[in-house]
Amino acid sequence: MTQINSERSTYTIGIGGMTCASCVSRVEKALLKVPSVESVSVNLATEMACIEVTSDGTTEALLRRAIRDAGYEPRIQQRHSEQKKETTWSGFAPVAMGLLLSAPLMMPMLGESLGQHWMLPAWVQFALATPVQFVLGAHFYKSAWHALKALTGNMELLVALGTTAGWALSVWLWIHAQEGHAPHLYFEGSAVVITLVMLGKWLEGRAKKQTTEAISALHALRPDVVHWVGEEGQIDVPVDEIRVGDHIVVKPGERYPVDGEILEGQTQADESMLTGEALPVDKKQGDPLTGGAINGDGTVLVQVKAVGQDTVLSNIIRWVEQAQAHKAPIQRLVDKVAEIFVPVVVFVAMVTWAIWLWQGASFETALIHAVAVLVIACPCALGLATPVAIMAGTGVAAKHGILIQDVAALETAHRVQTIVFDKTGTLTQGRPQLIGQVPGPDEKNNSALMWAASVQSASEHPLAQAVVNAAKAQGIKLQTPQAMVALPGKGVQAQLNERHLLLGSLRWLEEEGLNTLCWQTEMGHFQAQGATLSALAERTPEGLKPLLLMAFGDEPKPEAQKALASLRQRGIKLVMISGDNTMAAQAMGRKLGLKPEQGEVQANVLPQQKAAEIEKLKKDHGSRVVAMVGDGVNDAPALAAADLGIAMGNGTDVARHAAGMTLMRGDVTLVEAALDISALTVRKIRQNLFWAFAYNVAGIPLAAAGYLNPMVAGAAMALSSVSVMANALLLKRWRPKKK
Repeated sequence: MTQINSERSTYTIGIGGMTCASCVSRVEKALLKVPSVESVSVNLATEMACIEVTSDGTTEALLRRAIRDAGYEPRIQQRHSEQKKETTWSGFAPVAMGLLLSAPLMMPMLGESLGQHWMLPAWVQFALATPVQFVLGAHFYKSAWHALKALTGNMELLVALGTTAGWALSVWLWIHAQEGHAPHLYFEGSAVVITLVMLGKWLEGRAKKQTTEAISALHALRPDVVHWVGEEGQIDVPVDEIRVGDHIVVKPGERYPVDGEILEGQTQADESMLTGEALPVDKKQGDPLTGGAINGDGTVLVQVKAVGQDTVLSNIIRWVEQAQAHKAPIQRLVDKVAEIFVPVVVFVAMVTWAIWLWQGASFETALIHAVAVLVIACPCALGLATPVAIMAGTGVAAKHGILIQDVAALETAHRVQTIVFDKTGTLTQGRPQLIGQVPGPDEKNNSALMWAASVQSASEHPLAQAVVNAAKAQGIKLQTPQAMVALPGKGVQAQLNERHLLLGSLRWLEEEGLNTLCWQTEMGHFQAQGATLSALAERTPEGLKPLLLMAFGDEPKPEAQKALASLRQRGIKLVMISGDNTMAAQAMGRKLGLKPEQGEVQANVLPQQKAAEIEKLKKDHGSRVVAMVGDGVNDAPALAAADLGIAMGNGTDVARHAAGMTLMRGDVTLVEAALDISALTVRKIRQNLFWAFAYNVAGIPLAAAGYLNPMVAGAAMALSSVSVMANALLLKRWRPKKK
C-alpha cells in the first residue's frame, strides 16, 4: 500500500483473483460503497486499485476488507527489486495436468473416426474427468459464484454451468445405466473445455504480465548503490538514503542515481533515455545531470538536487503507470454476451424441464431434455472462438517478425486512424553520419578529411566516430596525433606533423578567431537540412586558417519512405514527432515524404509532452484511434498512452514492455503488416463467435423440443469446436504483403 498525501489520501492496493472486465467493475463498485471514497480506478493489467478518499476515518483496513468481501484477495505491494523473476512456463503446471488427464478421454473419439472402439470404462472416465472438473476447475466455480452474487455473467460462469451439466449428466447416465449396457457419457467434453479455457487464461496471463514489466524496466535504470561522500570519505550506501544536498561520486560508465549538478569534473552524459537524441551531451561544472542517464568517461562529483518521487525518472515512471491505467477500448465481447446468454440458457433449460413434466413425461426424460439444452449450449466453441484465433494470429505474426504482447493491441490495430512515429531510431538510422564536407580555400577534400579523422581517431565521441568512419570508407590512412587536449563542450586541440589543429563547434572556433565567411553559403544549406556543424582549423601566425567544414546528420531508414507512403494510401493520418528543432525535424520529414505544412511533423516535443500530444491527437476530429511507434525509453509514456503502442525491436527494453506490439526486425514496413494481421485475426474471431452462437441458436430449440438427445447435442457441440478451430487455422496462410 502507498499513501501519497494526507489531505486527499490516495491508496494503492494490489488485488488477486481478477480475470475479466466484469471483475474490475465488481471491485470498483465494492470500493465505491466504502464511506469517503471519492474515486476508484482498478487496473486489470497491473492488478492494482488506486483509491482516493477524503476522510482520515477511511483506513487501509476498511478498503482491504471491501475487496475481500467482493470475493478477491487484497495483496501487499512488493518493491520491484523484490519481485521474483518468472520463467516462460510459470503457471503452466495446472494446464499440463489438464492436458494429461483429458488426452485419454479423447481417444474414443479418435478411435471412432478410424473405425475402432476404444471406449474407456465409465469408472475410468469418471476418475479422469472429476479432478479436472472440481480440482483444476475450482477457480471457475469460485468466480462464477461471485458473479452470481453480483447478478452478472462472465465466461467463468458459462464454463462452470456448461461443464457441470456435461459432468452431471454423465454421472446420472452412468448410475442409471442398465446392467450390461454401456451408456454414452460426456466426461470428455467437460474435461476438454476446462483444459482449453485454462490454456487460454494462461496465455492471457502471460500477455498481461508483460505489460507490467515496463515499470520494472524503468526502475532498473536507477542504481541501488551510490558512492556517497561523507565526513569519513567516500562510502557506498543505498540510494534510498541519499538526501537533497548530499555529495556523491559517479564513475565512468555508471548511471546517475538521482538528479543533480556537477561540482567537480568534466564528462559526457548519454541522455537518450530522456531526449531521444543519440549524441552524448558534454557536461562541466554547474551543469545539471538527470538520474538514469549514463555517465561518460569522466569521474564527477555531484550535488544532489532531487531524490525519490521528485526525480525526472520517477516522473516518467508515473507517466507510464498513469497511461497504462487507461482501460482498453474493446472489452471482451464474450463476457458481455455471456451476461445475457447464460441466464437465457438456464431459463430455457428450466422451462424445458417443466414443460416436459407438465406434458406427462417421466422425471428422467424431462431431465435428459433439459440437460440436452445445457449440453448443446456448453461454451466449448464459445470458449475456443477467441483464444484459438488469437493463438493462430499471434503465432503467424511472430513467424514474420511481429511480436504481439497484448491481446487488446491485436483487437485495436485494425481500427487505427492515425499513426505517430518517433523520429530518431524509428524512422531514421539512429546514429550520426558525416553527410557533408567542404574544404577551406586552397585545401583538398581528402587531405582535410585525413587531418580531421586523425585528430578524432582517439576519441569515442559519436561525431568523432562518424568522421573516422567516413575517412576509412574512402581508404584514407590516418596518423597519430600528439599533445591532444579535449575541451568539453567545445572540441579538441592536437599537434599533427608540427601543425596545431583545432576541431570543434563553429561557435568555439569563431570565438577563437576563425572567419567562416568562406563557408557562408554551405552553412546555410546544411542548416536548412537541420544538420549539426563543426569545423577543422589550423592555428597559424596569421590566425586560424579554415581547413574543413563538416555537417553531421541522421539518415532515414531505407524502407521508411515507401512504408509511410503505403500507410498513407490506406487513408491513415501520419505524424512524425521529434525533440529536434523545427528546421531539422521538417527537413527530415520532407526526406521521408511527410508534409510539415499539413501538421505531419511536430518538433521541439519533450519526452513528457509526447503522451499529451498523443491524447490531443486522439481527441482531434472526434475520437480517433491513435497508434504510437517508438524505440526509446523516452517513448514509453507515449507508447502506453496511445490506443496501440508499437515498439521497434532495435529499441530499448522499456519501450518494448510499454508497447502492445514489437517489430522484432525494426523494419518500418512491418507496421502495415501488423495492421493487416490484426484485421484478419479480428475477422476470424467474429466468424468464430458467429458459428459458435449459430450452433446454439439452432440447437437449443431442437433440444428443447426433444429432437436432439444429449448424445447428438454433444456431437453438435464437438462439430462446432472443429469448425471454429479449422477456421482459425486458416490464419496460418497469412503472409505480409510484398512491396
